[in-house]
Amino acid sequence: MEERFPITAHSPGERPPPVDESRVRAMRLVTRERLTSRGLTCVADDATLVVSELITNAIVHSGGRQIRLTLDVRDGVLRIRVHDGVPGPRPTAQCPEDDAENGRGLVLVQEIARSRQGAWGVSDDGATTWCELSLVAC
Repeated sequence: MEERFPITAHSPGERPPPVDESRVRAMRLVTRERLTSRGLTCVADDATLVVSELITNAIVHSGGRQIRLTLDVRDGVLRIRVHDGVPGPRPTAQCPEDDAENGRGLVLVQEIARSRQGAWGVSDDGATTWCELSLVAC
């Protein structure tokens, strides 16, 4: 499955407009529907959260104009890729201060991947963030 959608131009780190925030919700729904329709309900909650976090990061931090979400199932692994088309520094999972209101997204992705015997990472150019979740336990 592949979905593409435009996002509004804004500076990286600036709060995106409501139309872009609604795209995160739409991609969560699409992800859940596609996985459920393929009998992969067992991974739908985790995959939906990963998609939400990766798309939010791409919208908020990339400064790009289009996002591409790809879900692919092969060899017992669900691969999730979010491509923003903007090369840049590779994001890392960092624990924020206890009272911080955001900054936990990649830590969540990392923990979900670990608990699902998978992995996550960023392409060498920084334009694609990916996560792999094992389907062995499904």
